[in-house]
Amino acid sequence: MVAGCIRLVRRQDVDAALIMALGGPGAGKFLDGRPHVDRYWLRVWGLRGLLWSWDESAAPAVQAALADESWRVREMAAKVVAKRSIGDAMSAVAQLRQDPVLRVQAAAERAVRLLSQARA
Repeated sequence: MVAGCIRLVRRQDVDAALIMALGGPGAGKFLDGRPHVDRYWLRVWGLRGLLWSWDESAAPAVQAALADESWRVREMAAKVVAKRSIGDAMSAVAQLRQDPVLRVQAAAERAVRLLSQARA
């Protein structure tokens, strides 16, 4: 599970069953072989999977996702940083408190707060 989620976050191919399990019925459209402008959902779902299934080997992919061009990916990455206490991501997630998207800012603020409490 974790390896598949990491592959999704890194824009690599995964088994169709994983995409369907993470994305639900609406995920089927990404399996039709056509290009889709909203493929960022695959990265969001990979990160969401990491909220519930975790291994430290996923930390670098989560940290890289904090700089994703999609705000939904950045938001979910900040949520994973908060839940999994990825201390090495503190600097990157702190910068997201200035993100142009309020939801990303809120997720980043929460992550910074939780990481700070964990260090105390």
